[in-house]
Amino acid sequence: MFAVGHLSLGYLFAKGPAKLLKQEINLPLIFLLSLIPDIDIIIPGVQHRTITHSIVVAIIVFLPFFMLYRTKAVPYFIALAQHSLVGDFITGGRYAEGTQILWPITSASYGLPISVFSMTNIILEWSSFLIAGAVMLKTKDIQKLLKGQVSHLSLSIPALAVLLPSFLHFPLVVPPELLIPHLIYLIIFALPIANVFKQVLPHSD
Repeated sequence: MFAVGHLSLGYLFAKGPAKLLKQEINLPLIFLLSLIPDIDIIIPGVQHRTITHSIVVAIIVFLPFFMLYRTKAVPYFIALAQHSLVGDFITGGRYAEGTQILWPITSASYGLPISVFSMTNIILEWSSFLIAGAVMLKTKDIQKLLKGQVSHLSLSIPALAVLLPSFLHFPLVVPPELLIPHLIYLIIFALPIANVFKQVLPHSD
């Protein structure tokens, strides 16, 4: 999936358990975790959809957080895991080798034969985006997200994840049909970042 799908599904899959557990979630961290497996794109020598997309690796990394925070860590783990188990599993057709979700237990790859550029995926990403937007508006998470808190600077990474492929075509070109949701996410992430700088930078009289 493209960034829009991962961001939307990460939010939705984290929001559900958080509601059941009656806890508030750190929205910038949720969005960051929903995209972080794709860091392999900029790591030299690491093949895409392998180590950083492994659920086995994700569990090992999260073990200390489960021990320390217990159920509070659940929404964050789900936001991370959905990237490979849902988004990239659905669009396994973009890469012939699929996704190595059980690495290092096995290097076998899994995924549905749906291309990330297919109309099926575009509809799925638009649907998840619209549902996530509706939930953010209903729960007023959008207002929380737009506040300029220092922790919201972490939104710069999701902002780059929607900016680079949409306008600079890195690491791949976003279909024109998905440019609007990418742009909306970019605005949503850019506003709180701008508010933080507005608060910390000295004002001229």
